[in-house]
Amino acid sequence: MKKKILLALLSTAVLVVGWYLFVRTYDYQVNFTAETSVGTVNQSIKSWNSSFDDPQPIVQNRLGELIQTIKNGDTVRTYVWNVENVGDSQVKVSAGIIDEENSLKHRLAIPFSDTAFEQESKAKVQEFFQLLNNHLKKIKVTVEGESETQASFCAYIPMKGLQIEKAMGMMNTYNVLTNFMITGNIEPRGTPFVEVTHWNQENDSISYNFCFPIFKNEQLPNHPEIKYKKFFPKKALKAVYNGNYITSDRAWYALQEYANANNIEVELTPLEIFYNNPNMGGDELNWKAEIFMPIKE
Repeated sequence: MKKKILLALLSTAVLVVGWYLFVRTYDYQVNFTAETSVGTVNQSIKSWNSSFDDPQPIVQNRLGELIQTIKNGDTVRTYVWNVENVGDSQVKVSAGIIDEENSLKHRLAIPFSDTAFEQESKAKVQEFFQLLNNHLKKIKVTVEGESETQASFCAYIPMKGLQIEKAMGMMNTYNVLTNFMITGNIEPRGTPFVEVTHWNQENDSISYNFCFPIFKNEQLPNHPEIKYKKFFPKKALKAVYNGNYITSDRAWYALQEYANANNIEVELTPLEIFYNNPNMGGDELNWKAEIFMPIKE
């Protein structure tokens, strides 16, 4: 009996060691949790990656799974990021690190010593963790639940670009819209807003309209870039975003997660209403935008 037990234990040990050395996906893994959304971590990883001296393209298998290649001199390592929602506004982040050229060497050494590879992996993930925390201190997203957009009529300029370029696109066209309204004697009716008409989450690109609400009349002037549009009230999920408008898309992801958690079908075409002029400066946490995600009818 003892021999059978010993043989079973030995077989199990061989299987475990074989799995660890030759089957396990990563050479090393680091985990942490954060109070945010999967999409915010996704965008933060991409922002962090773009800050490197020699950034490599990130492969996105899904919103919560990114494959990042980090080069440091002659060393090339792969970071496989998995991000999942584990509760109310909380995510679990897992970084699996692979060193293709020295994989077996690291796997043999890690159980017996605190290797340089292990220390470097922890430090690199800690670097991102600190960047993410600093970002979260500068923004606030409050999901308020079901609401309704207001009817309006606007003059707008259609644009396309990356999500992160949206605020710059607004700044570049702000004077065009403002001067047009002044020279055309057009009366404003509310604060500017953005209507996203298409959102591609695979490549972070959007098509959107930058809109100035105006009073409608029958003698509105023509302009080669500016169009007019009427908006009708629509049921939507609402969030309030505080922070720099460059990253107001963090509220889009929060609303998407809220919709998924509450089995609400939404259209991924957010509407953003801005209440502050960034040119005036001030504490960005006091900047306010109302974000609406239309509910499918």
